[in-house]
Amino acid sequence: MFGLGTPELIVILGIAFLFFGGKKLPEIGSGLGKAIGSFKRGLDDVEEAGLNIKKSVPGVREITAVQEKVDKVRDIKKALS
Repeated sequence: MFGLGTPELIVILGIAFLFFGGKKLPEIGSGLGKAIGSFKRGLDDVEEAGLNIKKSVPGVREITAVQEKVDKVRDIKKALS
């Protein structure tokens, strides 16, 4: 997680405890957790919308099939080399 180890996280939590206090820290953690969850749901929605758009564009299935065949040929070529 960004190269942070246990000692670094303990120092960060200690500074946050001193800065915000014991009563405010759980509220901040809860809000941060909700924000991260909301962000992940938003990313999933965008990803799903992108897949739906790809499926609705004419010719995408055919192009995908051709791309898969090309990838298989490349894999075979690498295996033979």
